[in-house]
Amino acid sequence: MRACQDTAFTTHDGTEIVYRHWPATAARRGGIVLLHRGHEHGGRCAHLAEELDLPGFDVFAWDARGHGRSPGVRGDSPSFMALVDDLQCFVDHLGQHHGLAAEDLAVVAQSVGAVVASTWVHDHAPKLRALVLASPAFRVKLYVPFARPGLRLLQALRGNFFVNSYVKARFLTHDPERIASYEADPLITRPISVRVLLGLDAAAERVVADAPAIHVPPQLLISGADLVVHHAPQHRFFERLGTAIKEKHVLPGFFHDTLGERDRHLAVAKVRRFLLQRFEAPLAIPDLRRSHEASESQIEADALAAPLPAWSPEAWYWALTRAALRFGARFSKGLALGESTGYDSGSTLDFVYRDRAESRNPIGKLIDRIYLGSIGWRGIRMRKTNVEALLREAMARLRGDGLPVRVMDIAAGHGRYALEAFERSPDRPDAVLLRDYSPLNVAQGRALIAAKGLEQLARFEEADAFNRSQVAAADPAPTLGIVSGLYELFPDNTLLEASLAGLAEAIPPGGYLVYTGQPWHPQLALIARGLTSHRQGAAWVMRRRSQREMDQLVEAAGFRKLHQRIDPMGIFTVALAQRQ
Repeated sequence: MRACQDTAFTTHDGTEIVYRHWPATAARRGGIVLLHRGHEHGGRCAHLAEELDLPGFDVFAWDARGHGRSPGVRGDSPSFMALVDDLQCFVDHLGQHHGLAAEDLAVVAQSVGAVVASTWVHDHAPKLRALVLASPAFRVKLYVPFARPGLRLLQALRGNFFVNSYVKARFLTHDPERIASYEADPLITRPISVRVLLGLDAAAERVVADAPAIHVPPQLLISGADLVVHHAPQHRFFERLGTAIKEKHVLPGFFHDTLGERDRHLAVAKVRRFLLQRFEAPLAIPDLRRSHEASESQIEADALAAPLPAWSPEAWYWALTRAALRFGARFSKGLALGESTGYDSGSTLDFVYRDRAESRNPIGKLIDRIYLGSIGWRGIRMRKTNVEALLREAMARLRGDGLPVRVMDIAAGHGRYALEAFERSPDRPDAVLLRDYSPLNVAQGRALIAAKGLEQLARFEEADAFNRSQVAAADPAPTLGIVSGLYELFPDNTLLEASLAGLAEAIPPGGYLVYTGQPWHPQLALIARGLTSHRQGAAWVMRRRSQREMDQLVEAAGFRKLHQRIDPMGIFTVALAQRQ
């Protein structure tokens, strides 16, 4: 039997997460991370440390927050996405304390843990060696008609509450020992919070829909007689995966606890063989920097840019939508700004950041509040919060390294998010240079600097963020660059490459870059068909970039990504990178 060591790591919000560690018993080749099912804990998959028979690999199994011996309300989390952030922190911890980078790791995850793992791979784009998903809970069988809308309604009325699992141990596995141990296990958590359950559902839906963005080699194990989760989303996920290296196995007669079934040796043998193959082969990461020429996201953007037949009901629907927006702009300040300056303009974003219903009439105020509460604008405000947090971290790192803190934002809009970050910081930067191509934004930004009394700290100038020489010639030379909300608006990666090259020339080694991305958006059709851009009133068509594509562009310019944040809806990412 392998010796097991119990320890813990501190995650993003200070929570101490417990995990088990089985050190390698032969020359170490890598590490395996085991993620347990919902309601369970790491001890329930401890048998795999032996049964996988991989002596050259460290094996790790956590107790997710709210489960097992980890703290937190049983079956709860601040959000489902907090579990995804926990996994990123776990992998960071394994790198720092066990010397295992993401490329040295494989993840073997079951049920809810498999959705956590696939969401993490989609959102954070780690250079993971392999991903094994056993009966991922992409769609839980709730059996009660209209259960999901009912739960959403009750959550809106009551706030967070808990539901108990209906699943009995005998419906999870045919193994009598596993059934008995499940029923006797005091650490089993039967309740699950509604916010985690609905967050699981939302994350799974977008990950399945955007599976082409996943390029980590996966193995999918589907239990043929699963009474807990639906099969169809698992097959759809596999078909849409963006990697050519992938495996799918349907296991006839298996219940939901795939790797804990009576005949699990059949599944475990497949997992072992797949893991060994992936570690024997070179790490394969496709180059996505030409995705603007041919990719799933480019096909999607081209379809949204194509005009609809004039006689189609869809064309009539969007024509009515645009007319409604123009009519609403007579009352609403928010819609009026969008219609006059573009819904992606600096003026619109400044209105969204202020988050106030500023119209002078009751109808306009109501429209403003509905408009500001849309999922996209909520994500924008969360992006602002995440940008501010990473800016503070970058400034602290620069101070710790004894370097000056000179900041440049190459496309600041009105500059509110940057100025408010520095205004609230206990340690202000030495100099702030804000730039934008729009004379209107420059004028408004200068007025905002004056209104905040920051003339001694910041200045605003007109410049082109995609002009490499202009970016590189910034004076004073920045040690911290910011690109927020810009690259998402332009589909052509050659523009980004020129901009990032200029930043790499301007920022010295040891300096930092905070950059944003948009791997997902649930309102692409509304944005493309209903809203106008700041570019001469043209349609606002966005090509989504996967996080891996965005990170590769930044890495090719000479920066190393350190870590990132993402909003709970999975729309906007904010990453911190260091100039090499």
